[in-house]
Amino acid sequence: MVKKLVKKWRLPEKWLDNYILQFVNADTFEEKFSLRLTRLNVFVWVSISAIVLIFLTTILIAFTSIREYIPGYSSQELERRASELYFKTDSLQQLVGYQTEYIRNIQKVLTGDLKFELADPDNTGADLSDLSPEDLAPSHADSLLREAVRKEDKYNLFLSAKNGSNFVLFPPAQGPISADFNVQEKHYAVDINVPINTPIKSAADGRVILTEWSVETGYVVLIEHSNNLLTVYKHNTKLTKSQGDLVKAGEVIAISGNTGTLTTGPHLHFELWNNGYPVDPKTFIDFEQRR
Repeated sequence: MVKKLVKKWRLPEKWLDNYILQFVNADTFEEKFSLRLTRLNVFVWVSISAIVLIFLTTILIAFTSIREYIPGYSSQELERRASELYFKTDSLQQLVGYQTEYIRNIQKVLTGDLKFELADPDNTGADLSDLSPEDLAPSHADSLLREAVRKEDKYNLFLSAKNGSNFVLFPPAQGPISADFNVQEKHYAVDINVPINTPIKSAADGRVILTEWSVETGYVVLIEHSNNLLTVYKHNTKLTKSQGDLVKAGEVIAISGNTGTLTTGPHLHFELWNNGYPVDPKTFIDFEQRR
């Protein structure tokens, strides 16, 4: 049959020359195995083996995870993980930005390095030269309305948006005020004269977000409350709370002292901040001792 095909295809006779492949023991020269070959059947077997090898390799790459290690191939799992990592990285970058800005604002609160632009009451853009003092004086009805609004704003600054109840502030210490709140002098606090070792109390429920010691202000406590409210207590001689502690209104958080280079005597430097702006604590807290 092979000879007929060879004659039909007119293959060279050398393709049908017989060869013997022998496996001989190198020490005894004993023949172990022999195989009769021709160029034609060697070519056929090599071709079939190559086709089978290519077929198996294709199946192995297409249906197994080995393809992930071949350059140019990617899997859906890797793409999904890459997308998740991208979004997580973006979220973490935003969170780090928010935290950095938050810490920067707290540092400004502690150092007093804040700038406020005060409006010039004389620069109104209107010509008031022709008006008399009687024309500028408020009417009786206007005066009553202003007084009502002033009283309402005084007690509604820290109104809770959730339940509509007033936000009550507890005096951290009671005593005479030695230095008032003054924006022009960048004194965003009131200084309360108290003896050394007086218990300093939290003005409201909250969490201690910072406790530190500095050369200028001694031991400092910063507490975050609800309604975007912050309170700062400086020049203490000892702290009774640590960063992260939860405190209740009226709970002792520090012991007063005379620490720091900026102090002029035993007192408590107390700051009140709402939505990132300083507020005069005397507007909402009575620091005078009651008899």
